[in-house]
Amino acid sequence: MKRFLFSLLIIASLAFSCTAPDDGPEEPKGSKLGTIDIKNISSYNYYYKDIDGVKSANLKSELHDLIDNHKVLPYTSSSFDVWDALKQTDEDPKNPNNIILLYTGRSQNKNTQDNGHNGDDVWNREHVWAKSLGFGGDPDISKPASTDIHHLRPADRSVNTARSNKYFGEGGSPHSEATGCYYTSTTWEPRDAVKGDVARMMFYMAVRYEGYNGNPDLELNDRVSRSGPNIGKLSALLEWHKQDPVDAFEIKRNQTIFEIQGNRNPFIDHPEFVEYIW
Repeated sequence: MKRFLFSLLIIASLAFSCTAPDDGPEEPKGSKLGTIDIKNISSYNYYYKDIDGVKSANLKSELHDLIDNHKVLPYTSSSFDVWDALKQTDEDPKNPNNIILLYTGRSQNKNTQDNGHNGDDVWNREHVWAKSLGFGGDPDISKPASTDIHHLRPADRSVNTARSNKYFGEGGSPHSEATGCYYTSTTWEPRDAVKGDVARMMFYMAVRYEGYNGNPDLELNDRVSRSGPNIGKLSALLEWHKQDPVDAFEIKRNQTIFEIQGNRNPFIDHPEFVEYIW
């Protein structure tokens, strides 16, 4: 009996000594065009590892070089296009059959997209940086800004029409359908829950499109001219950025766009970059 117990002890000891050591969690892997775990801040740092201009005049140009030359999607196509992308980027986390509309916050079936003949309560593709303010005409792959899903969002068709190419600002009359949105003849105020989202989309556009390679030079300002490659009001956008911090929906959306389009919105990953540029 003693010999039997002794043998068991030897076997157990050998088994324990042969167990592979625990090396801890695997280091995050990725590249500028790879998959990044959005739960791990070090993954963000990997994407931004070549950015040296924080707190300097170089930050805007360094970020531009980082997010430039993304994969350009067709606006409408029999292959994967902007319609398909938005069904992924803006999916309702509580209902995978639906998307969340930007200005109303309404959860709506993905298949109720606007085909031109199916009523007012359909969704279409809102250019948050209005097309007429820098890249007018029909959206096309020859104009990357017009199909850049970082600033394209699903919106109720009639609400999209009401917003038109108004600048972003505060005050005015309440919109009858988009609760929490207000408008004047020149400005549009989105609901509180997406004010920061709108601001960070505008910051992205002003950095991504700097006038190179045939792209417009988009700029933010406080004028309300509704002409040229400008949009505002910058003062309102800066305030909204502070009032409405980055949330989980925005983080997930940024990651999904990265997987589709190959670039990120730096102001979602690093909100502090805003104060160094503006």
